[in-house]
Amino acid sequence: MLDEGLTTRWWWIRHAPVTVNQGRIYGQTDHACDCSDADSFRALARALPADALWVTSHLKRTRMTAEAIHPHLPAAPASMVAEPALAEQHFGEWQGRSYEELRAGKLGHWHRFWLAPAETVPPGGESFVAVMRRVGAAVERLSEVHAGRDIVAVTHGGTIRAALALALGLEPEAALRLSVANCSLTRIDLVAGLIGSHAPGPAQAWRVEFMNLTPEMIRTT
Repeated sequence: MLDEGLTTRWWWIRHAPVTVNQGRIYGQTDHACDCSDADSFRALARALPADALWVTSHLKRTRMTAEAIHPHLPAAPASMVAEPALAEQHFGEWQGRSYEELRAGKLGHWHRFWLAPAETVPPGGESFVAVMRRVGAAVERLSEVHAGRDIVAVTHGGTIRAALALALGLEPEAALRLSVANCSLTRIDLVAGLIGSHAPGPAQAWRVEFMNLTPEMIRTT
């Protein structure tokens, strides 16, 4: 059992904007991102802890964002781990297609996605419910292995929504209503010895410190 009061702090950052294929679903398509806004990365670095474990997904836009933050830290992280389980939702055959094509019904299944977006599985892809399962398992595993540490996770909007759903005990449909901006910072703590309604186990509980804090907000604090 973890020592009472031992806190594992997750610092979630959504990757910088993807500027190609605007208006299209990219999901797990491995696009690069725009890392030209040095002021945003400087602000994020100011808000982050020293001596943290850094993790990204396996997609290049998350690693590019992390590497754009590193020069603004007092000291570069000793290492960075790629965790495929923290990737964005896979939209299968819908990846690379426009939202207009989906709305027009040209790709099929759109009516089901509109009625139940969290449970609908795009052809050849995965549902948001499946994303919640894989992200939740990865978060709990990393929290156990690195208990008591700061973990900076540079990932995706869907991944961060899934982590917030775990922390807040949200239903999948409710989690999809959460806004996660590019380069925003969200902090979720796992505290041992706190029994709460959203505790994943009998001796620990989640606590959301803040969410969707943009670089502009950080600069004004």
